[in-house]
Amino acid sequence: MTITTTDWHQKAKAARLPSRPFIDGGFVDARTSETFDCIFPGDGRLVARVASCGEADVDAAVRSARVAFEAGVWSRMPPVERKKVLMRFSELILANREELALLETLNVGKPIANSFNGDVPSAANCIAWYAEAIDKVFGEVAATAHDMTTLVVREPLGVVAAVVPWNYPLSMAAWKLGPALATGNSVVLKPAEQSPFTALRIAEIAIEAGIPKGVLNVVPGLGHIAGKALGLHMDVDCVGFTGSTEVGAYFMQYSGQSNIKRIGLELGGKSPQVVLADCDDLDLAAQTIAAGIFANAGQVCNAGSRLIVEDRIKDKLLEKIMAHAAALTPGDPLDPTTKLGSLVTEEQMTRVLGYIDAGRADGASVVAGGRRVRQESGGFYVEPTVFDSVANSMKIAREEIFGPVLSTITVRDFDEAMTVANDTIYGLAAGVWTGSVKNAHRAAKAIRAGVVWVNCFDRGLFSVPFGGFKQSGFGRDKSLHAMDKYSDLKAIWFAH
Repeated sequence: MTITTTDWHQKAKAARLPSRPFIDGGFVDARTSETFDCIFPGDGRLVARVASCGEADVDAAVRSARVAFEAGVWSRMPPVERKKVLMRFSELILANREELALLETLNVGKPIANSFNGDVPSAANCIAWYAEAIDKVFGEVAATAHDMTTLVVREPLGVVAAVVPWNYPLSMAAWKLGPALATGNSVVLKPAEQSPFTALRIAEIAIEAGIPKGVLNVVPGLGHIAGKALGLHMDVDCVGFTGSTEVGAYFMQYSGQSNIKRIGLELGGKSPQVVLADCDDLDLAAQTIAAGIFANAGQVCNAGSRLIVEDRIKDKLLEKIMAHAAALTPGDPLDPTTKLGSLVTEEQMTRVLGYIDAGRADGASVVAGGRRVRQESGGFYVEPTVFDSVANSMKIAREEIFGPVLSTITVRDFDEAMTVANDTIYGLAAGVWTGSVKNAHRAAKAIRAGVVWVNCFDRGLFSVPFGGFKQSGFGRDKSLHAMDKYSDLKAIWFAH
């Protein structure tokens, strides 16, 4: 990427910022006059006011999606044709890479290099992966008596609501759109109110790619209004949600209060990074652990926020991690050299600083960071923070902070490490660092989490499922397993 900081700032001033709902193939005026503010978290500047959709807007979007589904313009399109359209969708996302990266950074304050090199290509790759899967997922022929033939076929559910978070807005949207569209559903996408721009823009791109009108609708709005309306809507067949455990519980309630709609939940995390005394590469462990908590300013559901380390190596490892933290200085998100951007909102920054204060009050020691920085910019920046002397009972070890804060918990041995790792309501992911093959296998089996990385962290492929245990939710994103959430099995019996 050769675009300079000055260029990006100029482009930001000239950017077209979509602000209206996208329903039935185009942008429309919202049925409410309510709006919400979109603030660039890099400098606290208001950049747009976006329509805050209400129940009437949600109902219009769902109705459009249902009409498209029943008409069969997408749901009954030959798989090979649907594949071509989704491949074109992926290509156009990449063709608009610069614009989408800028919109992403303006919404959430992540470094522009990350948006350009990571988020946008990842979203395009996700759509392409599911496009390729369309004509490679088959039904079954069951074993029956000689005078019967029984088929088991996969059918789309109908109207899917995709409710996605603000930390990776475009990537998380693609994780839902890829399998939901590939299986023939119509989708109503509700982005987080902090990050509506890329969701609205890709709806336009979808139409350009050949996705029929009504198949993808986007309703920006507040969670307790637009999100709730989708959760309670009697004509929504499924909700795919990524976000907090608290809000995930609401969607479970909405399902029971309405039409028993399918719910797929990818929720919070408090992922442990377990470092055993037999770890044979503390330099790699320290570098990876730092990246696993400070990437995206710690605003990652599977962030490795709890460092659980054996006492014999704790001081040596912590010194190395602190050096990585000190080298990560928050900077202007529109500077291509910035590696650590801002937090998404002033509210989120205040929340993170509140947790840091709570850690100090509970007796933990701040050994790196712990302050708001770049205050003169007007933006929302917190420096990478490392706590030592943390007990797993402390608030900073129990609750999801969603910021660049690492809590160090010292243990005596393998068994205590496993006990502490599992002593949490969450079970999204975990890291294990060891030079022992035996301990690697023991730990991977012992830890209750949907993803366990051994001597690495935050690796992923679209061919591998992602999701959690316990209050980190259920159902899987990515891989062919994600298609199960958005389709149903029908058994068809033929007598002959």
